[in-house]
Amino acid sequence: MNSEWIKALSRLEAEATPAVMITVVEERGSTPRNAGAKMLVSASERFDTIGGGHLEHKSIKIARAMLEEKQTQPRLERFSLGASLGQCCGGATTLLFEPLNTGIVQIVLFGAGHVGRALVPILATLPCRIRWVDAREDEFPAMLPEGVEKVVNEFPVDEIARQPADSYFIVMTHNHQLDQELTEAILKRNDFSYFGLIGSQTKRKKFEHRLKAKGFDDSLLERMTCPMGIPEVKGKLPAEIAVSVAGEVIAQYNAAFGVEAQPPVQTRALERLAV
Repeated sequence: MNSEWIKALSRLEAEATPAVMITVVEERGSTPRNAGAKMLVSASERFDTIGGGHLEHKSIKIARAMLEEKQTQPRLERFSLGASLGQCCGGATTLLFEPLNTGIVQIVLFGAGHVGRALVPILATLPCRIRWVDAREDEFPAMLPEGVEKVVNEFPVDEIARQPADSYFIVMTHNHQLDQELTEAILKRNDFSYFGLIGSQTKRKKFEHRLKAKGFDDSLLERMTCPMGIPEVKGKLPAEIAVSVAGEVIAQYNAAFGVEAQPPVQTRALERLAV
């Protein structure tokens, strides 16, 4: 048994990398692979095979389109392997495309101070993957929760460019100048789902004044959440702030909760997917 996709699935899940599992669920006539054959496709990699040829080429194209469109619902596709695909098998096969790891929130948190140490264990219980960044290794706890990666970097700003699009950025360092540099780098990307900066309204006004002087416009500054957290959760203890910020993160990624989901994509003929 070829276990390439099994090993790859374990790695992609650990990395929280979105992917699509393609499974042969039905075969009629002569087909390159039997029912149960699987293939795993990410945006940049593919593992195992469902038979190769034009069928596999089309399947990879569909899977990557689903990833690009951030689809979360599985879908079935029926393929005729004769004239439509130019394969000599001549049979027909039905494939199931299942998106994986698409609901995991990617968070990068800057600062391993008191609030950071209170917040990370809460975020780690949620459907999140966390990169926790600080220049001071001795500030991190000895044991990290599952799903949390410690990043010790003397130049934390360098980590901004390494994050995927649609990440959540949380800035709560011990240094206002570093907060400013991180804020500028995050806003320049402008492809984040959430950016929270710890601090008061006074801190926000100071930052806005400096950022406007550097050419950042109002519409971009409005994307910065500062102060962070749910206003109804009062208190200045690290645990209280952490609960407030975690609640805001949950509200952000659950913004569409309760909205009626789109019906699953129905099986369609290959001719509609030509090209």
